Amino acid sequence: MKTAMTHLLCVGLILAVSACAADESADPLVADGSGTLGQSVYAQNCASCHGVNLEGTDKGPSQLSIVYEPNHHNDDSYRSAIANGVPQHHWPFGDMPPVEGLNAEEVEAVIAFIRSEQERQGFQR
Repeated sequence: MKTAMTHLLCVGLILAVSACAADESADPLVADGSGTLGQSVYAQNCASCHGVNLEGTDKGPSQLSIVYEPNHHNDDSYRSAIANGVPQHHWPFGDMPPVEGLNAEEVEAVIAFIRSEQERQGFQR
């Protein structure tokens, strides 16, 4: 009886741990099971200037431009631009202001989202 109870507890523990590991909300890049945190934060804070699909607008450049490939603008460039803003240097859109109110996890998620979209969609010349 004691062995069966121990076995049952072990199986229950394994199932509970597996369920937690499979829970998408435990992944910092997943929000509400409907998309990535980075995509959500990008949509709320970046898309109005850089476009819903990263294609740019009349307020900001496309993030799919070859100018933003990782060897030219690395992830630290994005971190700095988000935290401090950036003076106009490649485009005639004016200075980019800092993006306020984002925590480190959100910044990293936005960068991961942009990089994944750059890889998925490719760069434009």
